[in-house]
Parts: sequence; structure tokens; C-alpha cells
Amino acid sequence: MTVPETVAQPGSGVETHTGPGLPEATTAALRPHAEHAFADELTALAAADDRPRPARWRLSPWAVATYLLGGTLPDGTVITPKYVGPRRIVEVAVTTLATDRALLLLGVPGTAKTWVSEHLAAAVSGDSTLLVQGTAGTPEEAVRYGWNYARLLAHGPSRDALVPSPVMRAMARGMTARVEELTRIPADVQDSLITILSEKTLPVPELGEEVQAVPGFNLIATANDRDRGVNELSSALRRRFNTVVLPLPATPEAEVDIVARRVEQIGRSLALPDVPAGAAEIRRVVTVFRELRDGVTTDGRTKVKSPSGTLSTAEAISVVTGGLALAAHFGDGVLRPGDIAAGILGAVVRDPAADRVVWQEYLETVVRERDGWKDFYRACREVSA
Repeated sequence: MTVPETVAQPGSGVETHTGPGLPEATTAALRPHAEHAFADELTALAAADDRPRPARWRLSPWAVATYLLGGTLPDGTVITPKYVGPRRIVEVAVTTLATDRALLLLGVPGTAKTWVSEHLAAAVSGDSTLLVQGTAGTPEEAVRYGWNYARLLAHGPSRDALVPSPVMRAMARGMTARVEELTRIPADVQDSLITILSEKTLPVPELGEEVQAVPGFNLIATANDRDRGVNELSSALRRRFNTVVLPLPATPEAEVDIVARRVEQIGRSLALPDVPAGAAEIRRVVTVFRELRDGVTTDGRTKVKSPSGTLSTAEAISVVTGGLALAAHFGDGVLRPGDIAAGILGAVVRDPAADRVVWQEYLETVVRERDGWKDFYRACREVSA
């Protein structure tokens, strides 16, 4: 069965917007897809890649891993790291996609699961947009297929009336589909993936036909391990996945590097000041988050209480980005303690009662006595009042 295409192929990151009463306007995307943002790197990797490639892969598994982890090609092209973490994790994830097993990226919130998923799909298939966003209201049609009801009522079930899901399109084209927040999808919708992943087939009983996956098809799902008990995966579905756990950054230096890189990328699109102007405050944010997350100060001498939030690397990126915006629009462009204090407070104090006590105790027992942190202490006291 040939699946009808219902969406345009991805472009170059430049989109044209039209509509009733709106003039045609061409603008650069605020947040280009990975295959557009890093098109030069992907092109350079493809040109230098002389290793075997699985069917319909744009790059070999070695080149995909290099794209994610970074490196320098023989022609001098520098591939920037997209993921900072253990190399073996990336190698296992890439190898899984080259087999008949689907890939499940598991970890606490903010461990770059979505980021890794997008870049894997971009490197393998050249298209990261075949995406199902999982929510409590995700219907089965989002995973399998739906119908154009005007055509269905006018002509009955037909191929023209069929609306393929991103998963169905990936099966027909031999590409990588993505499912975000799998454990937030209702259990009965989750289980619609079982036949797809085990038989590599999606039946369409209304037409008496089926869509069979062609070589190159696979699926990447992400899930938060804190979502256990929301809609846990059935044992039958979990067996169809190879699970790779993405850990939090192992060292403060690694986390600072991750935050600085992502803030720099986001800042360029928002025309914010350069990250080096805020390097000290980035390290301060990471230090606060790690100490509260781990329940102990970096020197191991003082135990502290942990708040209810995750205080993930992704949240640290948001705090620093917000601080840079404050510095750019209401300051002198240099990131200072006063610019990050409110963001840290918002990240730490999720429970107004319990978390506020944890934060106040941390301020008085750790921050107040730390050398070089007086300005930060005063800024935090001001926004906490």
C-alpha cells in the first residue's frame, strides 16, 4: 500500500507564512530542526564517510556517533558535540537503530532525551520531524492513522481519505519515527505500537490492506523515569525496545560545558550577549543545582535538604538564558547575580511551603558563608523577600 503524503518535505529552515488577510512573508525559523541547523556538518560527514551504511541511512553508524559526540574530520571540519556524556551510551543507541529493535531513551527530566532523539533522527534519516508528541490525550490515530472525514463521508474509505500518522509515513519511507513522552500516552494507545514494532506491519482493516515497513524504518521513544505509575509500559511493549538510560552529567565541568553550549546556541537565535560574559554565573547556577540535587555541598562537608523539583540541566539552561535576557534588556549585557537570582528561585521553589524552607536554609547555611558569593546572597534575599 502506498501511503499518501499529507505534508510538505522539510525545507532549508526558511518558512513561508500565508493566510487570510496575511501577506506572504519569508522568515528564518526561530528554532530550526537539527537537520537544518547542522546541515553543513551533516554534509561534511556524508562526504568523508566511507564506512558501510544500513539501508536508507544517510550516514554510517560511526558517522552518526561522530555527529553526536563531536570530532574533527580529515579535511579539518570540526563537528560540534551535540551530546556530552559517555561514548558507549551513544554507540549503543546508534547500534540499536541499525537492528530490528526500537530504542527507548530513559532518564530523569532534563537529561537531553529529546535532544538526542532529534539529532539521531536527523543524522540517520535526514528528517527529525516524523514526531508523535505523547500526552494524556494522544489518540490512537496519532500513532496509526486517521481519516479526512469530508472525503470519508463523500466517497467512503479510500487511500485518498486516509491520513497517515508520522509512524506510518516513516514505515513507508524507511525512516526514523520519534515518540516523545511515551509513558504519558494512554496504555491502549501505547499498545498499538506492538504490532508495528514486532511485525513491522500496520494493518488498515477498513481498506483490507496493510502498510509494511521498508528497510531503514525504526522508532525512537523517550520517557521520564519519574513518570512511573502514570502509564507504565506493558511487558509486551517494553520487550520491543532496547532501553538506554541517559544519566545526569557526571561532573560539574561537564554540566557547565553543556549549559554554556546550549545557552550560546539559544542566545544566537535571540541576539543575546555572548556566553563568556556570563561564565562565572553559569558555574554558579550549576553549583547551586548540583548541591541541592545531590543533598551535599561540593566539598562534601555540609549536607543540605533537596527540594521537590528535579533541578535538571535543562532547567539550568533556562535560568541562564532568562538571566542573559535580563542583562541584555535591563542591564549592561553582562550576566550578574541579580539576573539569575529570580530564575533560580523559580526553579527551586515549586512547593511554596516545603521548598521555600529548603531554599532559605541553603541560603543561610551555605551561600551566606561562601567566599565570593555575597552579591549572589544579597540578590537571592531580595527576590525571596
